[in-house]
Amino acid sequence: MDKKKEKKMEIELSKEEAPGTYSNLVMITHSPSEFVFDFIAIMPGLTKAKVMKRMILTPEHAKRFSKALQDNIRRYEELHGEIKARGKNDPQQPFNYRGPLPEA
Repeated sequence: MDKKKEKKMEIELSKEEAPGTYSNLVMITHSPSEFVFDFIAIMPGLTKAKVMKRMILTPEHAKRFSKALQDNIRRYEELHGEIKARGKNDPQQPFNYRGPLPEA
């Protein structure tokens, strides 16, 4: 039986992107053809926040991303314990989000 040759993809991380970008909120909108993820940094005491990065994914890629994130959270919690999420009774920040509408 012939083995298929694996093609390795080389992924480059530029010096500018290497430090990463901080975000403590993600707003997600979608249309039939895309999911838009706006990664936002909210700073305490300020009334304005900034979208730090916007990522646009196809629905198929968004689903793969969701599954990969779920798998990584499961593995993280196996090593470090359960991640405590805020409950519904916690105060919510009022948002005036001016991102894309969920329409094509």
